[in-house]
Amino acid sequence: QVQLVESGGRLVQAGDSLILSCAASGRTFSGWRMGWFRQAPGQEREFVATISWSGGYRYYADFAKGRFTISRDSAKNIVYLHMNGLNPEDTAIYYCAAKQFVTLGTTPDEYDYWGQGTQVTVSS
Repeated sequence: QVQLVESGGRLVQAGDSLILSCAASGRTFSGWRMGWFRQAPGQEREFVATISWSGGYRYYADFAKGRFTISRDSAKNIVYLHMNGLNPEDTAIYYCAAKQFVTLGTTPDEYDYWGQGTQVTVSS
C-alpha cells in the first residue's frame, strides 16, 4: 500500500522560502514518477512540478520555473519541493502524488496515489 505524507507547510511572509517534504512508503519507487500539485480555495488542483524517481527528468509549471525546485532523496524515499520568493498567490494546499508509469505527469488524473496535503499560507 503506497502512502504519501507531506509536511513542511506553514504560514510565511511574502519573499520567504519554504521546503516541503513528501515521505513515500509501501514499495520501492524505482521507475515511478512523483509530482507536486496545489489547490487554492475555490480553484482546481494545479500542477506544480514533477520528477522521475531516478531524478533524470524534472518538469515545472511556468509559475514555478526559476522559483521552485523539485528533488528527491532515493535513500530516504523523500521528495522535496524547495520554494523561493513566495508570494500570496502561492497560498494553497500542496499535495504530493505518485504514479508508476506517467507520460507527462502534469495533470492530476495521471496519478494514482495522493497524500493528504500540507497548507502553505503566504502573507503580504
